[in-house]
Amino acid sequence: MIKAAGGTAIALRVDHTNENDVRALFRRITRAHKRIDVVVDSVAGEDPLLKQHGFLWQADLRNAEAMFRQGLTSRIITAKHAALAMMSAKCGLIVEVTENDIIGGGANPIAHAVKTAQKVLPLQWATELAAHGITVLAITPGFLRSETTLQHFGVTEGTWREAGRKDPNFLVSESPLFVGRAIAAVAADPKVRNRTGLLLSSWELAREYGFTDYDGRRPDWGRHKIDFSVLPPEWIDLFRTGTDLEIQWLRTLTARARKFRAKIPS
Repeated sequence: MIKAAGGTAIALRVDHTNENDVRALFRRITRAHKRIDVVVDSVAGEDPLLKQHGFLWQADLRNAEAMFRQGLTSRIITAKHAALAMMSAKCGLIVEVTENDIIGGGANPIAHAVKTAQKVLPLQWATELAAHGITVLAITPGFLRSETTLQHFGVTEGTWREAGRKDPNFLVSESPLFVGRAIAAVAADPKVRNRTGLLLSSWELAREYGFTDYDGRRPDWGRHKIDFSVLPPEWIDLFRTGTDLEIQWLRTLTARARKFRAKIPS
């Protein structure tokens, strides 16, 4: 896909849970290219262990350590060495690809913890790396037509619209290229530093920058009126309660943050 678009792609096998492997990767890149401008991390986004659904009291914790290492520790290792590689140039962009444009999200307690960390850690890293000129942000796609999702619906990228019969919301789905174009657009923006620490979405960036998916569509999950009829009633209750609690939680933290900021010397 990259070559077809006129770029150069070099595939390397790297275990991102192994710090020696990741350190060697960045050293190889800096030796060959002298600098690193953008690092995008979506490791373990399709890990089947993170897709298992279940409430807290139903959680199967036998693979918990592996799930944390694959979905979270790997991200920290990669971001650490990306930052080290970018510091000398005092610029660079680190992007963490996650799921959902609010804090809630995930299919089980481990997935909840991993996905939440993928959204919140960039905020902390953006704070730490501000003095080094490095931008860090998180981004989510909308309803993503990943290989796993296509398999779930029993369709291919060529026949994906047929899945709309099972779930009308899928007709607003996007290819992985769409979020890639979102990242490319924000990376090319000379004012990208103004976004550091934020959680962005592919559809909001498409509105701003005007890019489309490969088929010319501009799917907008944020403006889509979700058809909740395809979901179990207990899920809808869960979404309602969780969103209400998140709003209350964020209001409380916002008030506290403002009070604390007022105490910090200018």
